[in-house]
Amino acid sequence: MPNTKELKNKYDAIVVGSGGAGLTAALQAHELGLNVVVLEKNEKTGGNTSRASSGMNASESLVQLDEGIIDNNRDFYEETLKGGGLLNDRAMLKYFVNHSALAISWLMKYGIRLTDLTITGGMSKKRAHRPASMEPVGFYLTSRMTTQVKKAGIDIFTGAKVTKLLQDAKKRVNGVEVETPDGIKTVKAKVVLLATGGFGASKDIIKKYRPDLVDYKTTNQPGATGDGLKLAEALDAQLMQMNFIQVHPTADTDNPHVYLIGEGLRGEGAILVNKDGQRFVNELSTRKIVSSAITNLHEDGAYLIFDSGVRAHFAAVEFYDQIGLVEHGTDLADLAKKIGVNGANLEKTIAAWNKSVTTGKDKEFGRTTGMDRELDRGPYFAIHVHPAIHYTMGGIHINTETQVLDTNGNVIDGLFAAGEVSGGLHGNNRIGGNSIAETVIFGRQAGIQMAKYVRESK
Repeated sequence: MPNTKELKNKYDAIVVGSGGAGLTAALQAHELGLNVVVLEKNEKTGGNTSRASSGMNASESLVQLDEGIIDNNRDFYEETLKGGGLLNDRAMLKYFVNHSALAISWLMKYGIRLTDLTITGGMSKKRAHRPASMEPVGFYLTSRMTTQVKKAGIDIFTGAKVTKLLQDAKKRVNGVEVETPDGIKTVKAKVVLLATGGFGASKDIIKKYRPDLVDYKTTNQPGATGDGLKLAEALDAQLMQMNFIQVHPTADTDNPHVYLIGEGLRGEGAILVNKDGQRFVNELSTRKIVSSAITNLHEDGAYLIFDSGVRAHFAAVEFYDQIGLVEHGTDLADLAKKIGVNGANLEKTIAAWNKSVTTGKDKEFGRTTGMDRELDRGPYFAIHVHPAIHYTMGGIHINTETQVLDTNGNVIDGLFAAGEVSGGLHGNNRIGGNSIAETVIFGRQAGIQMAKYVRESK
């Protein structure tokens, strides 16, 4: 990364944050002729996006058709609305769904190929697009996008924390103050985008809006402290649905570093069992339902159980294993012994599950997806999981053009926001695979709208 001494004092557009939304917006705005700078407070690019592991949801994509999957935007819309408790911003959701397949194709242009499909909770079809290598989608996306941003000649600085948004006499946002290793600098621009992510690692903000969750561990990277919300709030931006905080059902919280165990593992066929070795929930219900079911066991979490067949279809397991999160058993009895669950019951549970897969009917819990293969190939594996704070659905109130609204509902001139820093798209529960999609779809929209704003303000 260039030294912050090379930071110019004027650009067309400033992008604050270098996760999926920030990098996408920078590339899209650059395509449309803007001189863009990306400012990232962390030492590395990627933000929370780089931790995502399941996929990027899209409907009516060419990738789906290549795999013989006939999907439609209406179903994607209805299922996301239902998953969000009907509390999603309808206009945002409509834009999101209708631009999802296009976003997959746009990434292809930059060599970012999400050509394999899996399914996540609350979805009826395989919509989660991921790399053919099945490596975790987030790091694949952000590492390649960072390369493309540099290749495009876009200035990108790490260790540069924006501390204030600046406005002119007409209250138009026209720059930022940024803390760098070389001191505080003022950078002017015609337009500023906040792509700073959520507040899942901010004890203060969580305590303010959801004191009941303050002791939960988080899957978020330590920099997810809601900086963008504070910057926007200082300009009277409206925050919305701030109490909607998603708890992810499957995280390894036994270590100081919390690891998210991607939903795609269940999408490929893993099941959840309790201490008695029995299933207790439809594993691919929404995150809200599955998290509550694990918490209500009052048993110190639950266990994800899967076999070698499932493992072969979810590459992130190799990483989980490498860092010591995966228990191995030559057979089910051996695995049960190692994790301390009832062995006889576990064998019965797996036999019943395999029968459900064969018949396509899960009589016990009504699961209908992630049933492509029986759990019958040893060795067998288990990961101990607990719910953990994962995603903040609330945030800055924006419209479909990613413009930031103030507390009276008026547009704050020159200020845009995209990604997890914004609120409204997901309702009270985010569907797995929709956050990566949001960063690319609304990151592109932000880039387009910033270019439009700059052209019109000349």
